[in-house]
Amino acid sequence: MKLFSGSQSKELTLKISKQLGVDISPMEIFVFADGEKRVKLNEKVLGEDCVIVCSTGIPTDVNYMELFFILDALKRSGAKSITLVAPYLGYSRQDHIFREGEEVSLLVIIKILETLGIDKIVSLDFHSIKIPEFFKTSVIHLSALELFAKEIGKMENYVLVSPDMGGIRRIKLLSEILGNIPFATIEKDRDLDTAEISASKLNGNVKGKVAVIVDDILSTGNTQARAAEILLENGAVKVYSFTTHPVFAGKVNEVLQNSKIDKVFVTDTIQVPGEKVFPKLEIISVADLICKALRE
Repeated sequence: MKLFSGSQSKELTLKISKQLGVDISPMEIFVFADGEKRVKLNEKVLGEDCVIVCSTGIPTDVNYMELFFILDALKRSGAKSITLVAPYLGYSRQDHIFREGEEVSLLVIIKILETLGIDKIVSLDFHSIKIPEFFKTSVIHLSALELFAKEIGKMENYVLVSPDMGGIRRIKLLSEILGNIPFATIEKDRDLDTAEISASKLNGNVKGKVAVIVDDILSTGNTQARAAEILLENGAVKVYSFTTHPVFAGKVNEVLQNSKIDKVFVTDTIQVPGEKVFPKLEIISVADLICKALRE
């Protein structure tokens, strides 16, 4: 096996490398003055099974272009097979038409990836359970819920919370893992033009409980910050949050640090830049899950 890393996944790839006992293959990524990139593999891959670990968080388009070039280089250089480990698959929230006249961004991305010759994709917590069906190639869909369950299971007197109605399936699965723990949901209305949340309503009882918010993507932090306020207003004694993908847009670190959330747990599907790290943040690694999938 040959193991390669995209620019945004170096720390996670290093963990995977150590666990698998496989060195990270050298690769040159040159950036021209105008921002264009050129990729060169510095190791022969002819007839080899190749794995590229490349998450596509911010800047999403830049990271995708880099990934496309790496995949093309692997294919042109005679790789026997290409497994793409995309811990976070950018554009996963754009998996259908929301308004007339729109494109379906995720389908465009999938079409490009498959045209470039990936044989398998390994990813975590897609935004929709239907996303694997969009691929023609083999998909290994992992979840961080079992990692979250280990941490949450240490708590006492807690209730799980989905910050929106779209996460009900996720919260039900985690509830089952934890022995059918009770859960609550928050209904919110979001303006598709401005992304502003105009109204929120809590369904369920959190009074006197430790409220544990569980989500798949953490972007601006506004949804979770507002959810924490609603939970405390309804009698919760503490609020924690667990999210798979730390997209971390804008001033998310300030929003979350100043929020009513006591601790924010995320995974390393996306490498959190140093300037976005804040005291309440704790990062859980998904390297074990990915290595297990690659071994199998």
